[in-house]
This record gives sequence, structure tokens and C-alpha cells, in this order.
Amino acid sequence: MGTVLSLAGGLGLTVLGLGSADQAVASFDAASWVWSRSKGEVARINGVTAKVDTRVDVPNARGHALEVSQTDRFVILRDVNTGAIGSMDLTTLQEFWNSSSSPGLGVRVALDEDSAFVVDTVQGQVQQLDPRSLGPIGSPLRFPPGITGGVFDGKGKLWIAAPSEGTITAIAPAALPSDSPGSDSAAGPSIVRSEAVAAASHDLTLSTLDDGVAVLDRTTNALFTVRDQAEPVKHTLPLPGPGSLAPRTDGQSVPVTVTDSRHVYVVGEQGVRADFTVPGSGDELQPAVAWEGYFYVADSETGRVHVFDSTGKAQKDITFRKPGGSLELDVREGYLFINAPGSSTARVVDDNHAVRTVDKYADDVLGGDPPPVKADDPPPPPPKPKKPVQSKPGAPRNVRAAAGNAEARVTWQAAADNNAPITRYVVEGAGKVFQVGADQRSLTVTELTNGETYQFAVHAVNKKGDGPTRTSNAVKPTAEVPDAPTAATAEAKPDGTVVVSWPAANGQGLEIKRYTVTAISEGGSAPIGDATGTSLTIPAGQLEYGKQYAFTVVSINERGAGSKASPVSGSVTPFTTPAEPDGVEAATVAETAGAVTVAWQAPADNGRPISKYVVTAGGKTTDVTGGTAVTLTGFGAGETVSVEVRAVNEAGESQPGTATAKTVSAPKVTITGVDPGVNTAKISFTVDQGGGKASCSVASTGGGGSASGSCSSLSVSKLTGGTAYTFTITAKNAAGSATATNKSTTDYRYGIATCNNGENGDTATYCDKDVTGRNGNEIFSVTQQDNDKQTGWAKPGTRLQAYCKKSGEEVYAYIYNSEKKSTWWVQVNYSGKNYIPWAWLNLEGGDELADLPAC
Repeated sequence: MGTVLSLAGGLGLTVLGLGSADQAVASFDAASWVWSRSKGEVARINGVTAKVDTRVDVPNARGHALEVSQTDRFVILRDVNTGAIGSMDLTTLQEFWNSSSSPGLGVRVALDEDSAFVVDTVQGQVQQLDPRSLGPIGSPLRFPPGITGGVFDGKGKLWIAAPSEGTITAIAPAALPSDSPGSDSAAGPSIVRSEAVAAASHDLTLSTLDDGVAVLDRTTNALFTVRDQAEPVKHTLPLPGPGSLAPRTDGQSVPVTVTDSRHVYVVGEQGVRADFTVPGSGDELQPAVAWEGYFYVADSETGRVHVFDSTGKAQKDITFRKPGGSLELDVREGYLFINAPGSSTARVVDDNHAVRTVDKYADDVLGGDPPPVKADDPPPPPPKPKKPVQSKPGAPRNVRAAAGNAEARVTWQAAADNNAPITRYVVEGAGKVFQVGADQRSLTVTELTNGETYQFAVHAVNKKGDGPTRTSNAVKPTAEVPDAPTAATAEAKPDGTVVVSWPAANGQGLEIKRYTVTAISEGGSAPIGDATGTSLTIPAGQLEYGKQYAFTVVSINERGAGSKASPVSGSVTPFTTPAEPDGVEAATVAETAGAVTVAWQAPADNGRPISKYVVTAGGKTTDVTGGTAVTLTGFGAGETVSVEVRAVNEAGESQPGTATAKTVSAPKVTITGVDPGVNTAKISFTVDQGGGKASCSVASTGGGGSASGSCSSLSVSKLTGGTAYTFTITAKNAAGSATATNKSTTDYRYGIATCNNGENGDTATYCDKDVTGRNGNEIFSVTQQDNDKQTGWAKPGTRLQAYCKKSGEEVYAYIYNSEKKSTWWVQVNYSGKNYIPWAWLNLEGGDELADLPAC
């Protein structure tokens, strides 16, 4: 038996392994754990064999997004939807631990060898964990809110980028504390390197290298590579739009992907050494992943991974039939693993770029499932809409300035991008020009003179050019600035809104006129609104559901002077009711009376996990918790059933997705024709199967045969020639049965009067004519050769209608009919109903005497 262990609470892990003594999961072969969202399982793929050897059931995360961090010894799983974290020690399988984090995007787990970190990008907090227990190691390291990164390089350093400061930082993990008494468990991680790579408030993204990190300043298109102790190397790239990097880069060349233009730039030590365009359309392109000199670019919309060699020449694509969302590309231990979380398959690519397919649901592991029932393919997706026309961005909204002591803080809300992503904002004022990241949208301008008046102009830039400028209010820096609110709290409401609250700030003798609230998320911060009181309700949809945010508040007095920012609020994840279920389909259940089956696609959960689906039909409600399909029963035969499907999360029920289907009705039969033979009859008919699957049979009256099978025609045998029969066709399905009848008479059987002359002497003319004495083909009124009872003679070859058979005198046809000898006589139509010896009559259709009834 394989090992089966369960964890109550948390993620509810159950491990199903192959071999005894847990060797399957404790193996150190090149391997990767991959997630299957609909199945609710992680599977361990052996890179050498390209097969699954262990599957882990994670039922509490089924249908959720799951982040998998792994080494040979540890696997840590984080459920993005709930924040639950589970850990497995693969060397013993004796310890399962669970913890929790805030739900939503914004927290990530990083793992390398025995080092684990939880990176709270929104709060700017980095905490090392003991992967054996998920307990903290030392105190957390704190950075400005809105950091990004949190990925290990090849030498075990964790890299963090702080866009608000324009810096990157390398962190060395502390050693795991010993389990022995008196061991030091207080030592924590340490910062071993920090570099300024950009101006403050630029958008940064990073990719770790074998010996350092690559950082892209998305505001200026400058790529910095930082290796070992060497000075950062800068290359400015000709990017037409915002660039992106894969979290990890294999080799010396860094691919930079511009999603909007589907273009990849490969940057080496001397700058851009290759670039290529990825075929296709759409903006669902994922960052290119480098592997053994090749570049793999996934398109989550098409389920295709485009492959290019080191020069940018296209190779054979890797395709997934139904990827079910974004693809996951992970370079580990000499292999590239490609996983489609929404699909049943994955791919393994070796160092020669050979591709093998993996069945993630392989059942040759203990605990495997029975063979699945093949389901009908879902309908094809609707045609893609045409790509909208791109143009220069619009003007920023709500451009405002607040004075400080010898400084001013400029804030604005996003400009319309007009279908081309904004790359940066440009702020002009105080005789200077500043560039600000598209995700930042605020700037503090320092070294100003108190008492002087300043205004600031802001415009957005995308690949089509500069948008129109919008100018802030005029401000005068002053030392008379209010205090910041002493705290900020945030609460996500079920209606999709977020309420941010704070205590009134001390205006230091001047009236507080308004407060400005800034939202902080991973890698960015931007003003979200103003309020005159001490709370702000952020409208539903203004923040992204399922993504973590924290908030700061600045107070502004009657003279336009602003405070420093308040302390950062706790993180919240906006949420509302789920989206309407997609692709709802209802269909007849052919094998079950009064039943329909309903299937749908999981909709966006909008920030909270979907706990169930409510399916309503015919006044009845059914809760579905284990998938996205259900069979409903209890309806009438042939009833049209209207179905509504609603998704339910913490916020309530979604709008319904709808469909209709008809239950099976009893079949209807129409006989279209009967083709009788001598002892058989073929009955042709049509069946309206009522949406079900009918079985059909035929029976005949008067001792005739029966048959079953095809529902278009059936043949009955063992009939008697020249006999009237009534044929009854019966069709049955799950809802009932129906019959139809037809009367028809079988054909009469015929025989050939047969007498063939011999070769010489009297035999040569024996059959030529009727003669005195015995001769072939003589016909009598009785079943013996009585001269007084002879009624005639049939010329050889005469075709006679046969009625029945009767026993009588034995007749021997000698050489004249193949030595045929019999006591049977056949009644034929010759001058009425008379008899001819069977010895002289060869029945058509095989001369089967048994086919004739007795007289």
C-alpha cells in the first residue's frame, strides 16, 4: 500500500504515493509538482520518465488558483483564493503543517533548498519561515509598501524591488534552527546587497539569474543586470510598450517581452542581440522563458507555446487542446516543465528541446481514479472580437497638488489608454521634468522654496505618443503642514466597495479641507479618491477583485498644504458576488426518464472563492459543491425544462446563467415498408427516439420468428412461404414504448422439375418426354407412383409453385438428378394441387426441404 496521510483544516492534503516506504515522493530525481485546478490535485511529474508518480488531493482548493513552491525536500502550496498555506516535508511525509495568509494576489511564497519566505508585496514585509513548520525565523524585513519580486537566484539569494525608491535588494536567508535544546532560533535573514537602479516612482519588474538579477525599468525601458559583486550593467531598449520578464531566466541572455506588440527582445552582455515577433494576435502573451538557448513564449488565449531558437527562428509550437487559462513554465533540474492548470496534461522539455506529454491524471498510482467517462466536447468559443483601434492616451484625471514643507505632492488618476497600454506619465513643474511609472501615479517634488507658487502639468505616454496635458492647482510650499492621520483602516464590503476610514488629523491650527487616499498594490501605488470627512467609499469595480490592496491617507489644509502619509492600513481584498456562470448548457439524459444534465464553466469568483452553485429547474433547487455539472431528475416525459445556474461566494449569489433542455419522451414508430421473401421478411421503419436511445424489436404472428437490433430495419426468418403474417415493431426507451403493425404475405416457394439425360443408350433420351412406364418428373394426385393417379408430366426445367411436403413412396432419381432418393413428395401447383417426388424437384434457394411445411 502507498502512504495516505490527511491534514484536517487548511488545504486538507491527502498524499497518494506509488511505492512502499514512501520512496515515490522522497525521490531526488528531477521532478516538478504541478496543479490541476478542476481536479483539485497536485501531481509530481518525474522529468526523466515524463510520468506522474505521486498525486496529492487538495480538495479545499478545488477550482481555485494555487501557487506551488518546491524543492526536492519541501513543497509549499498557497491557495490564492483563501490565503491558506500547506507544507509537505517529502523526506518523511510525517509532518503536514498549515498556516494562512491574506487571500488574493499580493502575497507569495518563495522556496529554495531549506529556505522559505512569505513576501507580502502590499505591506512591504518579507518574513523567513521554517518550511518544516511554517513558523517564523527571526524578525521580518520591512520595505516600503508596494514592493515586487520575491524570487530566488541561482545562488540562493532572494531579490526584492521597491519601485517607490527605485531600488533592488538581495536577501540572504538564515540557516534553519536546530531542533536541539538551546539552539539559536532568533537569527533571521540579512540584507547583503542593495542597488539603486531607477528614479523613485518608476515601475520595476525583475527576473532572477543564475548569479544575480535582471531588472527592467518599465518607465524608461532600461534593463539592468546585476551579477555577483559586479557593478550593474545598463542597456536601454527600443521597446514600443511596457515590457515584462519571466520570474526566472536560464542562461546569460534575458528575454524581454512586449505583450501588446507580441515582440521579444533578447538582451545579452552587449545589448539587444536578437528580437522576434510572436505569431498571432491578442494580448494574452506571457513573458518569454529562456531554456537552454531557446525561448518559450506561452499564449494563454490559444493554449499554444511558441518556440524560438537563439537567433529568433521559429521552431515547432507546443499546443494544449484545452488549457483552461494561463500556462505555467518552470525550469527545474535540467528540464522545462509546462503545466496547464485547467487541463489534464502537462509537457516536459529536455535539454535537447524534445517534448513529451504527461497525463496528470494517470491512474497507475495508488489512489488513482477509475477510468473516466468520456464527456462531449464543449462548444467552440465564440469568435474573437476584432482588435480595437489604438491611439494616443487621454488626459490624466483629477490632477492635484498639495504643498508640503519645501516640497509638493502631485497626484492624479489614470488616463484612458485608448487600447494601447500606458508606459509612463510625464510631470513638468518647478523647472524640471519627471517620469513616473504607469502604476505609481503620484510624485513628491522636493527642494522647493516655501512661499513660491508652483503648478504641475501631467500627461500620459503610450506607444502611439504623448497624450494631452492636464494641469494641477497652484500651491505654495509652507512649513505650516497638518499632521497625518494617525491610522488608516480598510474594509472590503460584499457589494464590491471598499471603505477606508481614519481619525481626523490635527490641522495645527488650520482647517483640514480634504483627505487624499492612495491605494497600494504589488509593485505600485496610486491615488484612489478624495474625501472631506474621515472615510472614503471606493466604488465597486474601481479596484481589481481578488487583488490585495492597502491604503494611506494624506490630510490637506485650507492653504493647500499636505501632510506626510498616514501609516499603511491592513491589506484587504475587494470582492463581490461571482460573475454569471459561463457556457451554461442543458441536455437530455438519453438513458434516464425525466432527467436533464446541466454543465457550465466556472465564472470569475470576484475576490472570494465560490462555495457552491445553485441550480434551479422546475421549481426545485439543487446545491452543487463538487464540480460544474449536475444531473436533475423528477421531470415529466418530454417536458421542456428551463434551468438557471448561480454561483455563490461570501458576497452572495451571482446573476443566473440559463439554458433549456427537453427530457426523454416515449418513442414513435412508423413502418415504411415490408419486403417479404419465401421464409423471411424485411421490415423497414423509422423511429422518433424522443431524445433518448431506443431499442427496437419485431415479432410476427402465427408461429413466425422475431428479431431485435437496428431501429431502421429488421428481418424475420423461419417464416412459411405464401403465408399471411402480422409484423409488430416495438421501440422502447427510458420514457416508454411504442408499437406499429403491418400485414404482409410471404412469397411462395418454387422448385424446378429436374431430369437430366445420361450420356449414352436409353439414358441419353430418358428425360425427353413422357413415356409408358416410369419416367422422371411425373406428377400424381397421391404420394405414390400409381399410374391411375398420374395427372401429368413436367418438362425438365419447368418451374413449379410448391405448397407443402408429404411422406410417401420412395423414389430414386438415379443419375438423372444427382442420385437423389427420398420418400418425400412435394405438393405443387400443377393442374390443381398435386404431388411430385422431391427426388425430381429441386427447390429454389438451396433445395431445403425443411423450409416447406407439412401438408
